[in-house]
Amino acid sequence: MDTDRHFIERMHWDEVARRIGSGAVAILPIGAAAKQHGFHLPLNTDRIQAEWLAARMADKIDALIWPTLTYGHYPAFIEYAGSSSLSISTFEALVREIAGQILAGGIPKLLVLNTGISTLAPVDRALARLDSERIRHLWIHEGPRYPRVARQLAEQSHGSHADELETSLMLALAPHLVDMMRAEASPALNQEMPGALTPSDPHSPNYSRSGSYGDPTRATSAKGEALLAAMLGDLHEQAASFIAQRPGEERSAAAQTVLR
Repeated sequence: MDTDRHFIERMHWDEVARRIGSGAVAILPIGAAAKQHGFHLPLNTDRIQAEWLAARMADKIDALIWPTLTYGHYPAFIEYAGSSSLSISTFEALVREIAGQILAGGIPKLLVLNTGISTLAPVDRALARLDSERIRHLWIHEGPRYPRVARQLAEQSHGSHADELETSLMLALAPHLVDMMRAEASPALNQEMPGALTPSDPHSPNYSRSGSYGDPTRATSAKGEALLAAMLGDLHEQAASFIAQRPGEERSAAAQTVLR
């Protein structure tokens, strides 16, 4: 796959201008590059996933991919070395300004591809101030296929970070970066408690020595292949539907919902 024709950071500005002029849509990936992912996955795990998925989406719809937003609001991981988190206000402003500039540059439609969880609400708020007919927030775990396949495959009792599912994804798309010899499950939960993970307080309900939340030792590349296929199916369907949407259709659909 020729990804150079999709990532604008590898292109010349006049080539980007020609593609915009021909009606290319844009993808803005959001994926942390400084966020712990246990002992067995690199800190840029989210960025790797975001750019891999963006490249395959772009190949399908011939889109332009803007540079990944690699810093975001990730407060659950700041006790782990190397992990960075922006304040909500800073992150929202960053997303709003960059997305706004992309739209102002003549892009007809923008897909914001989000790999995070704590970033979902801030991104929604940031994009709410922009033209909703030209921008769509896509979460990689959303859609009918991925949640169904995840439920069918998961063997762990709990998880959401550097766990069985995320490790399986990485085994499928970047196995050379996964050290399964160092994969370590987080402690069993008596009760799930919201809050930041901690590597330093064994008495905390959110204690995780490795930083994993779940059981990555149960991950396999076969599970990852199935999860990736489901995830891409959901993303392709949502992207195609949004791109095909004509001006005014979203408002009309919202009005019909209110009238029912």
